[in-house]
Amino acid sequence: MKKDIHPDYHMIKVQMTDGTVFETRSTWGKEGDTLQLDIDPTSHPAWTGGRGTMLDSGGRVAQFNKRFGGLTLKK
Repeated sequence: MKKDIHPDYHMIKVQMTDGTVFETRSTWGKEGDTLQLDIDPTSHPAWTGGRGTMLDSGGRVAQFNKRFGGLTLKK
């Protein structure tokens, strides 16, 4: 292993959105820093099963049909 090319690997604290804190090793920050999460498995819809507010109301086909659904080809 080459010397002086690897980042410092040290203990930090991670604070979840519900206030719980755990310690882990990381290259983020400095020894003893606290990383505060904005999104984590206790609050993110992908893990909780809830619907996010930023989801589209329909796919591309649904949007097309909503916009051009009333048009017909008449001869």
